[in-house]
Amino acid sequence: MAFKNVAVEPKTGKKIFTQEEVYQATLNYFKGDDLAARVWINKYALKDSFGNIYEKSPDDMHKRLAKEIARIEKKYENPMNEAQIYELLKEFKHIVPQGGPMTGIGNDYQIASLSNCFVVGNEGNSDSYGGIMKIDQEQVQLMKRRGGVGHDLSHIRPKGSPVKNSALTSTGIVPFMERYSNSTREVAQDGRRGALMLSVSIKHPDSEQFIDAKMEQGKVTGANVSVKIHDDFMQSIESGTPYLQQYPIEAEKPVFEKETNASKIWNKIVHNAWKSAEPGILFWDTITRESVPDCYADMGYKTVSTNPCGEIPLCPYDSCRLLAINLYSYVENPFTPEAKFNFDKFKEHVAYAQRMMDDIIDLELEKIDAIIGKIDADPEDDDIKQTERKLWEKIQTKAREGRRTGVGITAEGDMLAALGLRYGVEDATDFSEEIHKTLAVEAYRSSVNLAKERGSFTIYDTEREKNNPMINRIREQDEALYKDMTKHGRRNIALLTIAPTGTTSLMTQTTSGIEPVFMPVYKRRRKVNPNDKDVRVDFIDEVGDSWEEYIVFHHKFVTWMKAKGHRTDKQYSQDELDKLVAQSPYYKATSNDVDWLSKVRMQGRIQKWVDHSISVTINLPSDVEEELVGKLYFEAWKSGCKGVTVYRDGSRAGVLVSNKKEEKKKDDKSSFPTKRPDELEADVVRFQNNKEKWVAFIGLVGDLPYEIFTGLQDDEDGILLPRSVTKGKIIKGHDEEGNSRYDFQYENKRGYKTTIEGLSYKFNPVFWNYAKLISGILRHGMPIHKVVDTVTSLQLDNETINSWKAGVARALKKYIPNGTVAEGTVCGECGSSNVIYQEGCLTCPDCGSSKCG
Repeated sequence: MAFKNVAVEPKTGKKIFTQEEVYQATLNYFKGDDLAARVWINKYALKDSFGNIYEKSPDDMHKRLAKEIARIEKKYENPMNEAQIYELLKEFKHIVPQGGPMTGIGNDYQIASLSNCFVVGNEGNSDSYGGIMKIDQEQVQLMKRRGGVGHDLSHIRPKGSPVKNSALTSTGIVPFMERYSNSTREVAQDGRRGALMLSVSIKHPDSEQFIDAKMEQGKVTGANVSVKIHDDFMQSIESGTPYLQQYPIEAEKPVFEKETNASKIWNKIVHNAWKSAEPGILFWDTITRESVPDCYADMGYKTVSTNPCGEIPLCPYDSCRLLAINLYSYVENPFTPEAKFNFDKFKEHVAYAQRMMDDIIDLELEKIDAIIGKIDADPEDDDIKQTERKLWEKIQTKAREGRRTGVGITAEGDMLAALGLRYGVEDATDFSEEIHKTLAVEAYRSSVNLAKERGSFTIYDTEREKNNPMINRIREQDEALYKDMTKHGRRNIALLTIAPTGTTSLMTQTTSGIEPVFMPVYKRRRKVNPNDKDVRVDFIDEVGDSWEEYIVFHHKFVTWMKAKGHRTDKQYSQDELDKLVAQSPYYKATSNDVDWLSKVRMQGRIQKWVDHSISVTINLPSDVEEELVGKLYFEAWKSGCKGVTVYRDGSRAGVLVSNKKEEKKKDDKSSFPTKRPDELEADVVRFQNNKEKWVAFIGLVGDLPYEIFTGLQDDEDGILLPRSVTKGKIIKGHDEEGNSRYDFQYENKRGYKTTIEGLSYKFNPVFWNYAKLISGILRHGMPIHKVVDTVTSLQLDNETINSWKAGVARALKKYIPNGTVAEGTVCGECGSSNVIYQEGCLTCPDCGSSKCG
């Protein structure tokens, strides 16, 4: 039961705050920033499973974190005290633990890991069904504890390989991509779905199918995918020579080899990334060559994949926790001629940040003990619990043995602007490189000092690391530090990363991670009642709802305005806003303005001082040619980047809708015929209803859904349809008795037409009646997002995620025009009401979160 009418939780005696109390206190804390307030309340405020809130504002959270970190500090020499730690954390000014640490430290209401990310894998690269299912279960077990997961598929036999079971040949990689993706979609994480990265080596014979897997509508929607590109592949493209794929990919005597055209595969990667922003690229030889943990590859630290955003390459069963240092906070006299970066204070705080990260590892080990204790206490049979328990034992071993940390930064864009430097130009990149060089040296110095006080990570070996490029750069920068490290060791096997800091940056009120400002000024909308007094209506949507538009300034742009004497309390015209931006250091320095090649080169230079990797996106306008993506990838490889992702404006939608659909601004019911045509173009969408596989045939008029048929797929009494069929026609005719009949016709690979007769006969009678209802309201032109709402409100017996109505709703969401406002919906990540549909998913432009299905 929920304790709605009490002010104190009975068992612990802790005070419970009302939602309104917390909102008002947090809104005041963030000086009126509603978005930051809602983000903190929804994601980070201490809550129990009943929704009771035990922290009134972020200040309470920072005290909670400081208390717990100080408790760990007391175990060691020269401890930091609680007041020191609180000063570093308060107001999100200097040091910001990210995600899991901020939510989980000192949280006794949930048993969850503090780690932001994990990688799993099979010892010996087993690709048996048992091994593949074990990975599936491990992935789910980690996601239910709030972690993002990555794993590699290169160990799975290519399609057509002989196997010793009833199938006789392997199905290859793609079906297992779907399995892992579906598992991710089904795991709830406090209102979010899990996050998954799937990777495969370009050497694998099925890599081309992997690259294409997400291009089919509705496929692998629960995973990010990245291709591990090797140097010899890039060299084959440059030289125009054939490329040899093989399985196993690292075998000296492979059982299967295949010569392929590297340029053809490369062009496919470039095209798909241009069209859909995936696959991402991982320059795998650069990753492993630079990796410090790979000096211990034979001891279990061989890097195999990355976390979902790509910034932490990991070995199997290792994990990482993240922390960001707010770079803007070290700029004195920002946006003035006297602006300067306080390097002394920065160095001091980097040392503290690394120390706190090491403390958080101890806190994580305590959490893992609690998770294992929970598993042991569960009433399930031991054989059911065995996989989960062994999983956490392996993670515990890696965390204790390697003590990996993830110290990073946020506010790079604001830092540069505050110093009068324009993001992307040479002098700004020079300064950024100096910042990250300083960060690397001081973090390593702190880890060496920790080794003196607390001992090195248990397998540290100077000899193993002597030829590592990252270690040698540290040595060249500070010979005395290197000698100290060879004598005392280092506390942590790897230390640094640059992660995306989306919600973190909303609370620091700065630019995110290493990225430039998205826009210094932008518009938002809020729904209004036009009958209210003094309300202003700027926009009326297609269903008649009224909206007020208002200007939002990036926080540090306001700081610049104040520094330059510009008023912040007046209504500016668009022309005035444009002139303001043109005077500021943010001019020509937004994510869409920055020169793309310069940004890639900047990433490469900074990457040399980051021992893990960097999560960064190259934003491109919608009208760029595909060739540019290829040039950016090549530049990234040559510049020493470990990975790169491009996003062409609007490209996500390109996978799921045609160009005509993109051009359609709203549902155009006037184009619907009053009489059903004899033939309709149709899309095929597959989904799952519990454990049954279903297929939907969606008849289209003017690229909008007009009717829907659904039935069981590949069942004895169902619809036999090849997986490759995604389009066809629905033909209305009559049977021998003169009754109406709807047939589906498609062309097979040889160009012959095949007809599936009597779609209506394939229905469960109950679902048939619901489908008639849905088709009726579609034909009368109800906006599609309203049709989806109707479908999801149907009262059916089965309410699981894979129910028939959920599958139909997901199918129809693909046709919601991009930008359609989701009225009455609030973002589950940040609380914003500015939620729209994008490629069929509910997307929040304010924090970037996306919810599909």
